[in-house]
Amino acid sequence: MGLRPLLRSAVGLSALALTGCAAPVAPADSALRLGGTTEAAVAPSSVTAPARTVKIHSIRTTDATKGVITVVGTLSPAPKTGTRVPLHQWIPSARRWQEVAHGYSSGTSVTIRTVQPGSVRTYRIAVGPQAPYATAISPMISFEHYVWRGIFRKGLLAAGGSRGPQFTVIPPGEGPRRAEADLLANKGGSVWGEVDSTGCSHVRNWLGNLTDGTVRTSLHDGTKAVTSVLQKQETETWLNHKILGVSRLRLQVADVRSGYGPYVAVDSIMLCTN
Repeated sequence: MGLRPLLRSAVGLSALALTGCAAPVAPADSALRLGGTTEAAVAPSSVTAPARTVKIHSIRTTDATKGVITVVGTLSPAPKTGTRVPLHQWIPSARRWQEVAHGYSSGTSVTIRTVQPGSVRTYRIAVGPQAPYATAISPMISFEHYVWRGIFRKGLLAAGGSRGPQFTVIPPGEGPRRAEADLLANKGGSVWGEVDSTGCSHVRNWLGNLTDGTVRTSLHDGTKAVTSVLQKQETETWLNHKILGVSRLRLQVADVRSGYGPYVAVDSIMLCTN
């Protein structure tokens, strides 16, 4: 057969052997590409973190004399018991939220109390982050907070009357509540004073008649009388009335029958948001 034919046969066998080994390379490469496509197709989408819901369930004035506001909030799901929950108040002049009080959670509820002057303000509550929950803030809520205050806290708008009228507000050093005044006039006369009652809903007047006779004390919406009381010598009484919508409240005392003229001491307060 000779040496050359044998070499050719050997070379052919080697080529066949190399070809047989190389054949699986293409499918293997294809399989990698398919695997990459398959993994991309089944990759999970981004997971949204669970959210906690916070809201103000109720807000009300629970002590109109001291000015106490009580807020009850609901928190769902419940945070860890004893979680600190702040109450924020929007401060328009500073254009920012300010914490005015806080409470501690109990289950899905929290109660927060704060003492505030009369106001109309916006409030919210918030819970800080607790894994897996991010910070949660309640929707805002506007609240009218009515508090009793001295009727003369903002001073008198005007005063007058007839026959020597004197409307004397007790100075702050003696009457810090700005609620006390003495109203006097000569025999047959009258005395009155007006205050700004915008934002107020009720007025309460304690009247002490020091006159040596009978007087009539009245409340006016501007110059229009809305209610009055007849009071005999050396007696005490109350003169109370709704004044919502009245912007200029007048308190007036007039002589009915006396020897020296009307003299009435008053202690007056209004329920106001300012």
